[in-house]
Amino acid sequence: MPALLALVIVALTAPPIATSRADGLVVLGGGSGIVIDGDTFCTLTTIGNDEFGNLVGFTSAHCGGPGAAVASERAEASGAVGAMVAGNDGLDYAVIKFDPAKVQPVNSIDGFQIDGLGPDPTFGETACKLGRTTGQSCGVTWGPGDKPGTILNQVCGQPGDSGAPVTVNNLLVGMIHGAFSEDLPTCVVKFIPLHTPAVTMSMTSVLADINAKDRPGSGFVPVGAAG
Repeated sequence: MPALLALVIVALTAPPIATSRADGLVVLGGGSGIVIDGDTFCTLTTIGNDEFGNLVGFTSAHCGGPGAAVASERAEASGAVGAMVAGNDGLDYAVIKFDPAKVQPVNSIDGFQIDGLGPDPTFGETACKLGRTTGQSCGVTWGPGDKPGTILNQVCGQPGDSGAPVTVNNLLVGMIHGAFSEDLPTCVVKFIPLHTPAVTMSMTSVLADINAKDRPGSGFVPVGAAG
């Protein structure tokens, strides 16, 4: 049999390349849409490991409380893959403990990459975010917000983007908390080139609070972070 014909036959009879993980793990990373208790949509800030060896992630505390079940929006049929285990309403963060037998942690979702943790951004630095509702957007950093631990960034945010990662140069610096004002739209819309800044919770403040309390999430390192 001619070699070329043999190759064609092999190509036609070979099994198709899998489009999802053969082991059935649910892929999650910063910017993934998550569903809390089956009815609340939010965004995963990041995922990685704490000093206790747990696979953990973060989102906004106003998305749910301790014990709330967490599922992936893109693989909701897989059921809960984790649960909220700790949080702080004042800093509006929640820690999610994931089941490593069900989750494949990644540091890039839809091309939005998180390579580690960064310091609070300063005035003029460009910040970017990835939310499950409005996708990716970037804008200038204005500086600290009115509340302790907050930063104002000219990025887009709407309901469902709560918890969305905010990065500078691919380093995680915060998570979306909410809009600065209701007087302007929270995203750029047709004929309106201006939108209100987003209020970002500082990851430096969040992790300092967690580490001080020695709770799940202490010593957090995002997946894919440089050693």
